[in-house]
Amino acid sequence: MSSTLNAVIVIPTYNEIENIEKLVQTVFSLEHGFHILVVDDNSPDGTGLIVEKLISKYPEQLHLLKRKGKEGLGTAYIAGFKWALNKTYDYIFEMDADFSHNPKDLIRLYNACHIDGNDLAIGSRYSTGVNVVNWPMSRVLLSWGASKYVHFITRMKIHDTTAGFICYRRNVLETIDLNRIQFLGYAFQIEMKFKAYLSKFKIVEVPVIFTDRTKGESKMSTGIISEAIFGVIKMKMKSLFNRYEI
Repeated sequence: MSSTLNAVIVIPTYNEIENIEKLVQTVFSLEHGFHILVVDDNSPDGTGLIVEKLISKYPEQLHLLKRKGKEGLGTAYIAGFKWALNKTYDYIFEMDADFSHNPKDLIRLYNACHIDGNDLAIGSRYSTGVNVVNWPMSRVLLSWGASKYVHFITRMKIHDTTAGFICYRRNVLETIDLNRIQFLGYAFQIEMKFKAYLSKFKIVEVPVIFTDRTKGESKMSTGIISEAIFGVIKMKMKSLFNRYEI
């Protein structure tokens, strides 16, 4: 694999001081030439300061986009995608900061697009059963049930519709109007996949094992869940009447 791999990983952070340095070092130890953009929402714990210090060690590979405050996962990714599209990256990833996504799987997602010709590769927890570690059964059922619900409503042939470990070809993000993305929380993940699906992009699921964070706190909330449940219906109905804008 070339050390000049033209790919950037967008990683949103809010209070990830316990994870970010190790994650950055782990990704760069892969020696596949990935770049990283950390989108930090002014973390009170100093996550952004840690990234700034690391930039002096990795000045070509590591980048930081600082925001004024916590504005939602979706807006963080959109800001990161826009930043990446202003550069020359051919592949743009999204990934959590807490090691729930195994950095070693990055190259599998990249190969699914670059070698196998897919436009969007999803690191999927549910394409070969339920591959989740350290979650309580209630959360497993909630997440798995949510994906089944979204699959039923939207008819997308995707098992893990809420996955947040993804490789996009550049043209996918250029086609989707990022200014028209409606959802701020985890429903953002569903909306992005649905728009890619409606745009006829080639989507593949790559089986991964999702391991719940061991450090820091989860950002999941009931508001995020309700946004997904009711937003999906509205999204689907608009698409049926040709009022859903890509």
